[in-house]
Amino acid sequence: MTDTPEGRAVSSDETGRVLVLLDGSRMSYAALKAAAEIAGSTGADVLGVFVEELNLLRSAGYGFAREVGASSGVSRPFDAAGVEQRMQRLASQARHALAGAVAPYGGKHTLSIARGHVIDEVLALAGPRDLLVLGRVGWSSAPGARLGSTAKGLVRRSPGRVLLWCEHRVLPQGRVVVFLNDHREANSRAVQAAAEAIRYSHRPVTMLLGAGPDIPPEERQRILLELGIPERDLRVRSLPSTDPVTVAGILREEKAVQLVLSRDCSLLQEPGAERLLVALNLPVTVTP
Repeated sequence: MTDTPEGRAVSSDETGRVLVLLDGSRMSYAALKAAAEIAGSTGADVLGVFVEELNLLRSAGYGFAREVGASSGVSRPFDAAGVEQRMQRLASQARHALAGAVAPYGGKHTLSIARGHVIDEVLALAGPRDLLVLGRVGWSSAPGARLGSTAKGLVRRSPGRVLLWCEHRVLPQGRVVVFLNDHREANSRAVQAAAEAIRYSHRPVTMLLGAGPDIPPEERQRILLELGIPERDLRVRSLPSTDPVTVAGILREEKAVQLVLSRDCSLLQEPGAERLLVALNLPVTVTP
């Protein structure tokens, strides 16, 4: 396991850091831009994470291994020396991209380079107060094609919030939508995440209620205080169903620009939920 001269940062302060996984893909650099903007507005440090995938290196060790160019379709030798050089080049690009993204905001940044399995290495760095920002697909997938396996694994296991980033068109009057259910603690974490998302954008918020009773007046007032928005900027809607097609229609009606939900919520348990997240083409914050 190796690190850049900047060092491996493992501690987080009271407010947490913004972690961003860099893998050389276009989507990871889009996530980096978002991470830098978030850190710039919150004053958090940025930790870039680049993982030299151990399984890839092991595969390159076999003499019969070949790789096929995604664009050219040309087959060529897949050797360990070539993979090492490629990883060094990508790490260097990540270092420069990280510095360039953070520079306009004047914040602190560190790049951690590790060799191992991506999910394990990221989890070794992430703390419960950290925000982990990921591009929804990696270098091996076409943008928007599916939710990447790394993203799915980190959403399930991260100790803190995960922001699944995608390039999207921001609607001027768009709303941040929060999915609530009957788990009070999970709902509280989702509301806190929404409050951070709108702290500087001042966007209105829609609460989508799953199964269960409506929000009582005292709970509604508590949510308004936590969000820091006036009554007119909060809308509450009950979902007739958590079927992904129904949810997608309501999110479009709300002109959603970001979705916030708990990883234990009923929506993520529905068949087709992954396809819903991809089809919506929205940034999604998933809370523990």
